[in-house]
Amino acid sequence: MERILKNLFLFLSKNKTMTRAARKYGLRFGASRFVAGESLEMASAVIADLNRKGLAVTIDYLGEFIEDEQEARKMADQCIEAIRMIGRNDLDSQLSLKLTSMGLDLSERVVMENMRRILEEAKANHVFVTLDMEDFPRCQPTLDVFKRLKAEYNELGTVIQAYLYRTEKDISELDEFQPNLRLVKGAYKESREVAFADKKDVDENFKKIIKQHVLNGNYTAVATHDDKIIEYTKELVNFQGIAGDCIEFQMLYGIRNEKQLELVEEGYKVRVYVPYGTDWYGYFMRRLAERPANVIFVLKGLFKK
Repeated sequence: MERILKNLFLFLSKNKTMTRAARKYGLRFGASRFVAGESLEMASAVIADLNRKGLAVTIDYLGEFIEDEQEARKMADQCIEAIRMIGRNDLDSQLSLKLTSMGLDLSERVVMENMRRILEEAKANHVFVTLDMEDFPRCQPTLDVFKRLKAEYNELGTVIQAYLYRTEKDISELDEFQPNLRLVKGAYKESREVAFADKKDVDENFKKIIKQHVLNGNYTAVATHDDKIIEYTKELVNFQGIAGDCIEFQMLYGIRNEKQLELVEEGYKVRVYVPYGTDWYGYFMRRLAERPANVIFVLKGLFKK
């Protein structure tokens, strides 16, 4: 049943009609549990509150299905406004973005122009930017853009997904850039030709790439809500004598809030991924796909209304 629900939510996440309807009707049906709000001002208040609790943040202006250059430029403008807001309010926050929202599927010129505008602003405001990883066909293009921009800007990292067969090789090839990487399991539906199908295989590969990147001596962000992966990372860091400022845990806004604070109390850096904006539908569906038990929270929210 869980696999059926996961596949259903992943299918729904790519539905453009539902995406347009979600924009029209706003943050309803439980999405506000996982999304900070529709405006930058609402997100700013959430970030400030998380910072007061000792939690760092990475903010993401949600946007999918960019269809033209003008739309991509508007998305980049939103990212620039978010960077300025972080700098203006002296918030402990980074920025995350998807290259498709910057025009990756349109042309190399569009995505590079938008990214350079964003990274110039990030450099001026001392804000780190992470390129989120998307589905398999966009993996190599994302890494290609990352490599080009990393040669120009220090304030840049990207994401590596444990469920892909290619991941170990990717980390080896990226090592020359001394990259700050966010390591994740992966949230897209991929074929058995490119990705591990069984959870146990994904978990084992996740552990392998955490160790690989940590021992390469590069900054490592372990993005997970899985207690076993968290404990593995703690043991690895302690055994290898890794400095505490070389690693952090990352979790999603609205999920395992108590665990986030527990890790902070233990002395670990914890960063919360905080999405905002009207284009929340695809993100929300993928969160339900990752953990179908989240549907319970959605249903409770509906009945309360």
